[in-house]
Amino acid sequence: MVAVKHRRGLFDPDVEQLSITGLSKGAALNMYKAMLRVRRVEESLIQEYHPADEMRCPIHFCLGQEGPSVGVSTALRADDYLFSHHRSHGYYLAKGGSLKEMFAELYGKATGSNGGKAGHQEISDISANFYSGTILVGHLPIAAGVALTFQTRRQDRVATVVFGDGGADEGTVYETLNFTALKALPLIFICENNSYSVYTQQSNRQPSCNLAERARAFGVPSRRLYGNDVAAVHRATRRAVAKARRGDGPTFLELITYRWCGHVGPEDDDHFAYRSLDELADWRQRCPIAALEKVLLERGILSRTDIESLETEIVAEIQDAFTFAKTSPYPGPEQLLTDNFAEPSASANGLEHQLNRQMFDFNQPDAQLRPY
Repeated sequence: MVAVKHRRGLFDPDVEQLSITGLSKGAALNMYKAMLRVRRVEESLIQEYHPADEMRCPIHFCLGQEGPSVGVSTALRADDYLFSHHRSHGYYLAKGGSLKEMFAELYGKATGSNGGKAGHQEISDISANFYSGTILVGHLPIAAGVALTFQTRRQDRVATVVFGDGGADEGTVYETLNFTALKALPLIFICENNSYSVYTQQSNRQPSCNLAERARAFGVPSRRLYGNDVAAVHRATRRAVAKARRGDGPTFLELITYRWCGHVGPEDDDHFAYRSLDELADWRQRCPIAALEKVLLERGILSRTDIESLETEIVAEIQDAFTFAKTSPYPGPEQLLTDNFAEPSASANGLEHQLNRQMFDFNQPDAQLRPY
């Protein structure tokens, strides 16, 4: 058994190397393509983030963490709901969110998945049943409410909620675990444990770093997995989904992984010395994409020619999405109050009345797009 270093102490994965046992060739290839697509999307956004100052929102990149997002999302059906934390692009894309609309949202355009009003932090795609944001872990009770709706209406659907080890410091997580276990709701908890809450190591925040163990205290079946093994994550999620659909309640999966980028933005933040460069280099060698690629090449399921074709296809899709985003219009003043409330309400009417009284001038310098 090969031990994977996880800061202070060791974490032992279930297998010595990634195994695609139990997966069809098609499923394994789809996961490889999905991870590669997420990686190239993130890299392209990093390259484009600063040149023209056109993306007006901070972005939390998920390079290195493609395994959990793809392994989890590919185990869900289109009609299942997925609620993600702020490092959400992998889940958004793997769940079926539109790349064009994602880019347009980051550019603040009206054609964005949220009309250019959410940006990165709260990006969602209703058509894919994907939602993110509500920092910090405010989305857990919302996910529980959705799961309760599925149960009450006797719908064959599940909800999945993703959060980080930093989010696990919040009491809302444990209130939701308790309620979900009490009601045996069809909700799957995914904790991406990359060991850092911004710049603070998990072992400096919590006396026990085993989060799956905490979930068991609430009667929720839990498991700790090596998150960079996308096949293992997919199999575990698939079992949890089947269990939830049978009416047997929630499951908690703690996925050990690592982010390659800084906490937020494309720049390095390692000058803060909150993690060692050796640790980062060690985890870069544990790339989830390279691990799956190695197995697929060895088994003859994938060839170098296939990889080149995939790369070409993904690059073309990304370029098309950038063109769409950059040429799309910004939302106009008439869209200021749309999409803020589910239906006309006293709050919306009051806000509109206030804005009309203020006679806001949208042509004034402060309302114009400019570098920041």
